[in-house]
Amino acid sequence: MVMAVSFTRYGRLYYLDPGPHTPKVGDKVLVPTDAGPEVAECVWAPQWVSDDIGGLPECAGPAADEHLARDEANRRRRAEGRSIAKRLIRKHDLPMKVIGVDYLDAENIFKIYFTAPHRVDFRALVRDLARGIKARVELRQVGPRDEARLQGGIGPCGRDLCCATFLKDFEPVSVRMAKEQDLPVNPLRIAGACGRLMCCLKYEHPLYMEFKESAPRLGSRVSTPEGEGQVIGYNVPGDRVTVKVGSRRCSCPSASVCSPRQQHEAHYNDPT
Repeated sequence: MVMAVSFTRYGRLYYLDPGPHTPKVGDKVLVPTDAGPEVAECVWAPQWVSDDIGGLPECAGPAADEHLARDEANRRRRAEGRSIAKRLIRKHDLPMKVIGVDYLDAENIFKIYFTAPHRVDFRALVRDLARGIKARVELRQVGPRDEARLQGGIGPCGRDLCCATFLKDFEPVSVRMAKEQDLPVNPLRIAGACGRLMCCLKYEHPLYMEFKESAPRLGSRVSTPEGEGQVIGYNVPGDRVTVKVGSRRCSCPSASVCSPRQQHEAHYNDPT
């Protein structure tokens, strides 16, 4: 049994073991964290999944009135901290942009995440923030990918950003992956909302590599059900090969033009 929750509307999903609880979509539940139980909204009711998933944190049950009141107070404190931080950044004339604020009420600590074009000396800013917010303040500079994860948004595909919904870690992505998938090497076409290469370039890359290892090379001569021709293109998602037969083009399953496969079928299907 697996359920999914989100701490913010349309935010990143976190998966839990529901345990003995059966919350419905929209219910407020408690999620165990390093700073204690936190309130989150159930966006995926408990249901059975076919995968064998283990090690998920267990839902701590429905949120009571005191938990909701604490969550609302923390929400107000975060909004207050963001407002004060923006005002003091303008006062100190620093090239910083606040993109996220976290508040740990048990320790009275504010964690303020920001972006900047270069390293910033914010020692004087931290002192003013601590006096203005009346709490301990930690400033953390993040990169473009983390900025997109914290702020969220819509990707070129029209869906919520992967990093803001389900991706846990950023894996390295290279231009070579785009070339091997026959994608245009144009930064405007293969860049995400963060301005870096899209994380989804890595999703289908193993499929393309596996396909090209077994498929005939471009320009090679192959035999097809419609006659002998030359390979001029691939359709990897469809597992097909485009072959030019005379003046015509045909799309054939890769297995039908694969020489080892043809030899295998000729040997085992031969009645003699």
